[in-house]
Amino acid sequence: MKRHVVVGGGPAGIFAIETIRDLAPDDEITLISDEPAYSRMVLPYFMAGEISEEHVFTGKGRYFERLKVKTLLKRVSRVDPRGKTLILADKGTVSFDTLLIATGSSPLKMDIPGASGPGVSNLWTLDDARAILSRIKGKKAKVVFVGAGFIGFIVLNALAKVGCDLRVVEVEPQILPRMLDRRSALLATKWLEKKGITCDVGVRATEIADRGGQKVVTLADGRSLACDLVVIAVGVRPNLDLVKDSGIGTTYGILVDDHLRTNIPDIYAAGDVAEGIDLSTGTPAVHAIQPTAVEHGRVAGANMAGRAVAYAGSLGMNVLDVVTLQTASFGLWRDDGEETTVVENASRPAYRKLVWDEDRIAGAIFLGPAADVALLNDMGMVKGLIQTRTPLGEWKAYVQKNPMDIRRPYVASKVAVKLLDQTLLGADTGERGYRFADAKPESKPAPAHTIFVSTKPSA
Repeated sequence: MKRHVVVGGGPAGIFAIETIRDLAPDDEITLISDEPAYSRMVLPYFMAGEISEEHVFTGKGRYFERLKVKTLLKRVSRVDPRGKTLILADKGTVSFDTLLIATGSSPLKMDIPGASGPGVSNLWTLDDARAILSRIKGKKAKVVFVGAGFIGFIVLNALAKVGCDLRVVEVEPQILPRMLDRRSALLATKWLEKKGITCDVGVRATEIADRGGQKVVTLADGRSLACDLVVIAVGVRPNLDLVKDSGIGTTYGILVDDHLRTNIPDIYAAGDVAEGIDLSTGTPAVHAIQPTAVEHGRVAGANMAGRAVAYAGSLGMNVLDVVTLQTASFGLWRDDGEETTVVENASRPAYRKLVWDEDRIAGAIFLGPAADVALLNDMGMVKGLIQTRTPLGEWKAYVQKNPMDIRRPYVASKVAVKLLDQTLLGADTGERGYRFADAKPESKPAPAHTIFVSTKPSA
């Protein structure tokens, strides 16, 4: 019977635990985390009032009891790989046979005066969310975002829903520089302007100060922006303090192979902290996104439980609601001189870019109103084409001529069949073991559901 220890209660850690328990029913599992298990990705929904605080949690007492998981709400100071021991902040120790490091990431700090303290937040933790809600409660708060990346815009979307007066400052010459190209970013910027949200791009924030009961953000061009709250969202970094001087290999993140193993036997890493194989390039990369964390967790958990499972690599992707404008990018969307097919309608707005590698779609960008099904129903099919690296052959010319019709080449190329062969663990994905208040899922199909699932016409 093995002793498995998981450090970190985010998606990578939780999915690893569920996988280990499924494959190794009698093994010991210990979860060590310095905060309760909850989803950072749903904090904006909590802030927007769309869910209660209880809904942000991804695991609680009875859930861990059912899985026979021992939980320790503590911080790990360092790992001793040779002694297979973790040293805790309170000087306690925990021994392991296999270890998963799933410590996630933390927001980058700005090296400018006033970039911390009351009224300045990264909105990274549940406590951050509570503090922001307290600060803006009962008023149409003015909020300045320093940084126009993915994380910042998730928060921006939430605060837009509760009626805040929003403004964005970004040092790069466009918003969402790690997700959109210049043309699509410009469409998104104009969309935000119509919603009353100004984006100041190509300018740096140099100071955050208190003045007259407000926060004041000073810009490099001399302008000052008064507000009630400043949200700093300039990126994240992997949490590597735990492995410092341990001998565990790192570059930007913890280096892992195709089994999520580090260079030290029986020690694995997953999620935002892991630098694993990029499916598109075959080279190491950190993909700090939820889908990668889930996949990493399942693969690492299977290998820790003794089942040899190789991982083909994670696909870089982002899907984001920009105040009801849906945006998404997949794979190698920066064309970098590659052949592209682009459709753009600035008045709608609508944007679709496909990046080609010979006759394969290697990357894509989508943009359009969230209700615009005609534009967005192809996203999953394009993702599948990129993920399976499917050559389109003669269908390439068809897509170039008809870029809004992906369905025909998708079906003809049998991409769905290829995806079925790429299941992570070679089996159907089971349901998550945790639901709020142990609620049972309800399914109430509409009458039209019969048309899609029936093999013969209705009587």
